[in-house]
Amino acid sequence: MKQYDAVIIGGGACGLMCAVQAGFLGKKTLILEKNDKVGAKILISGGGRCNYTNLYASAENFISENPHFCKSAFSQWTVADTITFFETYGIEGQEKTLGQLFPTSNKAKDIVAVFENLCQDLDQEIQTGAEVKSVKGVEGGFEIIYDYQDKQLRIICPKVVMASGGLPIAKMGASDFALRTARSFGLQLTETAPALVPLTITGKDAEWYAQLSGNTVYCRVSNEEISFQENILFTHWGLSGPAILQISSYWRPGESIEIDLYPDGNIVETILAERNQNGKQLLYSFLTGIYSKKLAEAMGKFLPLDKNLASLTKTDLEEIERLIHHFKVKPAGDKGYDKAEVMRGGVSTEELSSKTLEAKKVPGMYFGGEAVDVTGWLGGYNFQWAWASGYVIAQNI
Repeated sequence: MKQYDAVIIGGGACGLMCAVQAGFLGKKTLILEKNDKVGAKILISGGGRCNYTNLYASAENFISENPHFCKSAFSQWTVADTITFFETYGIEGQEKTLGQLFPTSNKAKDIVAVFENLCQDLDQEIQTGAEVKSVKGVEGGFEIIYDYQDKQLRIICPKVVMASGGLPIAKMGASDFALRTARSFGLQLTETAPALVPLTITGKDAEWYAQLSGNTVYCRVSNEEISFQENILFTHWGLSGPAILQISSYWRPGESIEIDLYPDGNIVETILAERNQNGKQLLYSFLTGIYSKKLAEAMGKFLPLDKNLASLTKTDLEEIERLIHHFKVKPAGDKGYDKAEVMRGGVSTEELSSKTLEAKKVPGMYFGGEAVDVTGWLGGYNFQWAWASGYVIAQNI
């Protein structure tokens, strides 16, 4: 039987980086990946273009019961390290919105190819189509039982890396295996939920949102904790778009969010300035100069669109200000794990060493990537955590 320094369960971003970095240190690993190819979520990320890091990533961009937990990993593997690593292997980055870094080729497969080639060069073994059934502690480390090529195999290794991700996108092979394994070893979990996920609207307001399906508008979306200023997208079932996905990670069922539809100005001041120039202009015409015709028309449910600007009363202006700057939304729910980018929550950071990501109660077992209670913003942040956690684990297995 082959001997490995560690078995890595999951061939996603964290697992691949861990195998490569271990290889650089002369360690031998085996990746067991359930899918028929590695890097499934890498390949679909960013619409197949892979936003592989963010220039501004720091601990402040992550949600966790312990917001300081990820600082150690990010000090060991920085954004600059990510950029240098990929540049070394032929991936030049180009910045898009808000620090998001994509390969200049715009091909996620180029990112995956870096790891496939390095694993081959460093003699790190990958078995795809390998579904792990159980991990148990035994003398000498861990017993791993897995199905592979119509056989059930057993392997014992001194160390095991849980890098099998979280619950989002079951069709891409997502499962709760890392969480179940953690629980079986007596490790505590932080409550999990979909994150970076569209929000749904039901009931009497649903039709109003549905009529705007496909319309985007630049907004500031806020709750009591945080705000994000990017586009939102109206859909036939509610709201999506970058600002909504961002706020969803901080939203809890039953809570409302507030949308500022004119975040870079004061709508009343703009109306008054326009009224001085053209008081006969209808409010509807004024609004179509800022928003799509569909959105302007939909505002007719709340505003006197057929009034000209000169006729608007103080009460009218107060209502316009309230609607435009303080548009309240109470989502019914979210679209669930199949539409979520990531999972919030996971293995509790209290159970892991922040310096090594080893389970304190289970020497030799490590958790990285999405399985851990560290959830980043939209825009390359979660990849940065995956690379960093993979690197850290590789130093310690």
